[in-house]
Amino acid sequence: MTAPGTLPAAAPARRSRKADRARGDSPAPARIALHIFLAGTCLVWLVPLLYAFYTALRPYADTARRGYVSVGGHYGTGNFSAAWVQAQLPHYFWNSVLITVPALVLTLWLASMVAFVVARFRFRINIALLMLFTAGNLLPQQAIVTPLFKLYQLVPLPQWLAASGKLDDSFPGLILIHVAFQTGFCAFVMSNYMRTIPAELGEAAVMDGASVWRQYWQVILPLCRPVLAALATLEFTWIYNDFFWATVLMQTGANRPVTAALNNLTGEFFVNNNLIAAAALIVAIPTLVVFFALQRQFVSGLTLGANKG
Repeated sequence: MTAPGTLPAAAPARRSRKADRARGDSPAPARIALHIFLAGTCLVWLVPLLYAFYTALRPYADTARRGYVSVGGHYGTGNFSAAWVQAQLPHYFWNSVLITVPALVLTLWLASMVAFVVARFRFRINIALLMLFTAGNLLPQQAIVTPLFKLYQLVPLPQWLAASGKLDDSFPGLILIHVAFQTGFCAFVMSNYMRTIPAELGEAAVMDGASVWRQYWQVILPLCRPVLAALATLEFTWIYNDFFWATVLMQTGANRPVTAALNNLTGEFFVNNNLIAAAALIVAIPTLVVFFALQRQFVSGLTLGANKG
């Protein structure tokens, strides 16, 4: 409480800052340098995207005659409609959905259960268990291509799951490899986040007679929505943009995801880069939609993890 007619102690400081702004004091050189660096970084990232968009608006005849780094000629959206039809993008978009959505759901579900056990229970091997899951991300994927490819050819699958009858050249095989490589990272992030949740919540649930599954499903998991949204954004982008495993483990071209389908626009003796630029921009749209849809939760998840971890 302050006496009548007096100001709080912080008021002079606020008035001082307002007076400084009113006098037009220049910002510190370090802040100017930071803004220049951030603006330059944004420009570096945006230039390739803008150039691809500019290239996609031009017909191949103009770029062949004038060059790719040129201005003038005709502009239009013909490359986008041509890429949509020639690359059969609707069909391959559906393939990406069949691969990305199950892989994403399985990864987050399995990782959340591992993180719950590691973060909320105390036993001797919980840290070793977390390290075991995380170590999978340190293994170069190219190092296991040959043994994994041979293993996939030996594992049988029902015909209703894979037309080939094998784990190789099938949607389940591609989903499993994504789950195997992404679960460790998600478990590591989620376990750190779950440790910030007060232990009293779990103790109260135990006093109310809640089972371990109920603690996980009804108490802890609803509190992890920000980190789940952040991981969902990252994992969707990584799984959706995968090209390496899509070409190695999926031999049937009609079953490949949309990123691998861009190869259909590449001819043996001729490549229309304008058409490929248009197709690449179309393929990037789902990742932008997911990011903007989960943007608030994504930033919130990163911020809460930084403040509490």
